[in-house]
Amino acid sequence: MERRIRAVDVRRRYPMGRGFVDALAGVSLEIEQGAFVALVGPSGSGKSTLLHLVGGLDRPTSGELFVNGLDLGRAGERDLVNYRRHQVGFIFQSFNLLPTYRAWENVAVPMMLAGAGRRARRERALELLATVGLEQRAEHRPSELSGGEQQRVAIRAGAG
Repeated sequence: MERRIRAVDVRRRYPMGRGFVDALAGVSLEIEQGAFVALVGPSGSGKSTLLHLVGGLDRPTSGELFVNGLDLGRAGERDLVNYRRHQVGFIFQSFNLLPTYRAWENVAVPMMLAGAGRRARRERALELLATVGLEQRAEHRPSELSGGEQQRVAIRAGAG
């Protein structure tokens, strides 16, 4: 099987006060295509830090981190933007929906950033909302949606 994620002695250190905190201390792993993986551990053990690194939101302080052949520690900013736009999706604990946008507009934001026209964005957003049973809620703003509905909008927004 092809390896999709490979980490070798990955570390992430953050400045804190006059010292540093090691949020990730020497993680090495390989994840093959199609594998199902769960990150478990106590609060503060580095789970979110590792996900931020794999997601291209942060860079390792040292070590090597490759996803689909892209070296996330050395990739240029343009490569990271393309990686985040086309290969990674995030669902944050707070859904980060734009409160003044309707559900379909929130789903369409990544398509807008990619340069798609309004009609194409709306059509695709409505298709995506239908896949999670929200086609009838497309015109509602986040404050008019339940927490579960907001989560489904956020999931579809990541599918752009």
